[in-house]
Amino acid sequence: MTIIIEPVTGLPLIREGDDLPAMIAERISIRDSDILCIASSVYSKSKGYTRRLNDIIPTERAIRIGKKTGEDPRFLQGVLDASTDILLEYPFILSEVAGGHIGVRAGVDQSNIDDGMIILLPPDSMKAAEEVRGRIKAFNGSDIGVIITDTVGRAFRRGQTGNAIGWSGMSAIRDFRGDTDLFGHVLKITEEAVVDEIAGFANFIMGESNNGVPAVIFRGCEKWKGHDDLYYHADEDIIRKSLCSR
Repeated sequence: MTIIIEPVTGLPLIREGDDLPAMIAERISIRDSDILCIASSVYSKSKGYTRRLNDIIPTERAIRIGKKTGEDPRFLQGVLDASTDILLEYPFILSEVAGGHIGVRAGVDQSNIDDGMIILLPPDSMKAAEEVRGRIKAFNGSDIGVIITDTVGRAFRRGQTGNAIGWSGMSAIRDFRGDTDLFGHVLKITEEAVVDEIAGFANFIMGESNNGVPAVIFRGCEKWKGHDDLYYHADEDIIRKSLCSR
């Protein structure tokens, strides 16, 4: 398998109302079976999923957490408002958002946006990926896969990496269960989170500061079969159980 990876360059700063899929398609060749990765932050900016800190009135809970973490209670209220469940309050808020993604501060971001503003994750990241895919199809007829990415930390390791929070045109998991290895052993538990692997490499290309690359094309990825059950269910997630039992 030979994979070609192309960053989408030349995009201006994205503003609310911008037709992001069309802007991408105008700047790079997109073909059938390509996979387009888009940073959730630019997608959210194009859709207006942002808030002004001055418009946010913190609750007692946000004020209490802010006293412990040293963070702006208005920002923390934005995090609480974006969360469907809080797993941890200190030393940072770890929360679940709509769709099942769990991340630090609900993925709320203050980077690459005007001062006094925050960026929220798309309220429905799966729908966002489907919408971008459909828009590309309408723009140039290409049938592609789309991954919406976000930068997350990892348990037991330093550093952030890209994760898929929404996808369309592919399954999240490549399921090897039932296949055999080189010695003929039947694989019983191997499920590869391909969308996260692609999102992680896309994040490497995008960068985390002022690279100005919010989207990346992957060409040549072989097809895979699997399923979309990417997130552990609450009753089987041992890390979640441990946090919630504290």
